[in-house]
Amino acid sequence: MSFGFLGIQFGFALQNANVSRIFETLGASPDELPILWLAAPVTGLLVQPIVGYYSDRTWSERWGRRRPFFAVGAILATVALFLMPNSTALWMAVLMLWVLDASINISMEPFRAFVGDMLPNEQRTRGFAMQSFFIGTGAVIASALPYIFTNWFGLTNTAPEGAIPDSVRWSFYLGGIAYFTAVMWTVFKSREYPPDDLEELRRENAAKGIYDGIKESFLGIFRMPKTMVQLSAVQFFSWFALFAMWIYMTSAVTSHIYGTTDTNSEAYNAGADWVGICFAVYNGVAALAAFLLPVIARLLNRRLTHLLALFCGALGLASVYFMEDPNMLLLSMVGVGIAWASILSMPYAIISSILPADKMGYYMGVFNFFIVIPQIVAAGLLGFILSTFFGNVAIYALLIGAVSFALSGMLCLIVDDNEVDVDFALPKNPIEPIT
Repeated sequence: MSFGFLGIQFGFALQNANVSRIFETLGASPDELPILWLAAPVTGLLVQPIVGYYSDRTWSERWGRRRPFFAVGAILATVALFLMPNSTALWMAVLMLWVLDASINISMEPFRAFVGDMLPNEQRTRGFAMQSFFIGTGAVIASALPYIFTNWFGLTNTAPEGAIPDSVRWSFYLGGIAYFTAVMWTVFKSREYPPDDLEELRRENAAKGIYDGIKESFLGIFRMPKTMVQLSAVQFFSWFALFAMWIYMTSAVTSHIYGTTDTNSEAYNAGADWVGICFAVYNGVAALAAFLLPVIARLLNRRLTHLLALFCGALGLASVYFMEDPNMLLLSMVGVGIAWASILSMPYAIISSILPADKMGYYMGVFNFFIVIPQIVAAGLLGFILSTFFGNVAIYALLIGAVSFALSGMLCLIVDDNEVDVDFALPKNPIEPIT
């Protein structure tokens, strides 16, 4: 059920670790990076609620409810992953980012609702933790691919001005294959249960047009349950921090630790490869922490567990400023990985316990507004803040991200969690029909 997320994360991790590198190679300056990354949050803002709304209202006896969206997103993302590293101009790379991120959102949003569909409340924390495990595993491999291709297989890690190195290009090719294969495995090997009232679903679909669906999707932000409203503030500052890291980690590490901004130099490309290793480490930590977090949540509760994890992220991101040895960055990534594991599981486990089953995809899409809105804000502000107050020095973006992580942790204290007595024992048959 969750294996497809392994493939989705190949695309997501390759994007996060390498897009700034590709943009800088094609001529982008540090203060331009946030606005060029705008594609990621905007496509999420447009795609996620609409896909969530329509995946709730889709049913096929053969393909189910969510799986058609998994498949369409996988096909489009695979095409984008093959085309992006062959961009010869900055505008081409930006266009491919739009296509890639929209495609990832088409696949990813229904996957969140899939767990809510298939598991009862007492199993959902474990279900989302399993998603986090596959997300972390896929990201470990994908983030490390340029380093692996360079150091293990001898592919070139530098290229002429304006060209993408072979190590990056082949990483994207392999990522495209992995994305398609893993998602299609879930499409063909999993099964779904029909809506409780299939005839009512068909009547609703006949009564509502496309415009009604889109309108209802975006109005959902004003209809969120109280717990979702509280968690939205936590999500806002969590994802602002993450976006700051994804945009500026390459620039920060190559300039602050490797001492270069020359994208054609060996030092820059070695630093950019090491950022991939850093991202692999934080995702690896997340994959392991995914199984520890439910245990901590049982001892404390879900909101305090999330608070502690976000504080770990703040410490990890802030510590990058004080590092001089690239190897020590791996220690920083441990804190980030703990936060990432919790971000991918705890908020969804909390809200899935309060949502009606027939609107799970819809509300998951609405909730994801608070993933994309902070990224849009970050894209609009970070470049201005760095150029105006910090002389375009990228490392300060990571410090801003650390403060944002800490603030999101404090906001966990306002969340009302409708937590039940959760059974964390592995179910004998986790996809047994729910009655």
